[in-house]
Amino acid sequence: MDSTLEIIGAILVLLGSIFLFLGALGLVRMPDLFNRIQAGTKASTLGTLLSLIGLLLITPEWWGKLILLMIFILITNPVSSHVLARAAHYIKIPLTDKTVTDLLDKEETTYKVNKEIKNE
Repeated sequence: MDSTLEIIGAILVLLGSIFLFLGALGLVRMPDLFNRIQAGTKASTLGTLLSLIGLLLITPEWWGKLILLMIFILITNPVSSHVLARAAHYIKIPLTDKTVTDLLDKEETTYKVNKEIKNE
């Protein structure tokens, strides 16, 4: 039973490493900053969580620390990615030519127009 959990844990750590590699590959292959942020964040979150779950199965005595790390990663990765993307959009980092529409720009424009109407 113990060796079965270690084998499953090793497979999960390997899968996590593959997702982390794919995230790094996405950082190189994606056309603009916004796509790179998305690829890196999603893959690194999933890859790290899979690796930590694998470690949890291999070394169950670390369960408290590993669960705490998983919660921390689940909270901070998406939030930091969102903040970086909003900051990049705010300072007008250009989108790729393949982008069809910029919904955030439309939302900000609508917000500014509504705010001006209320002030008049």
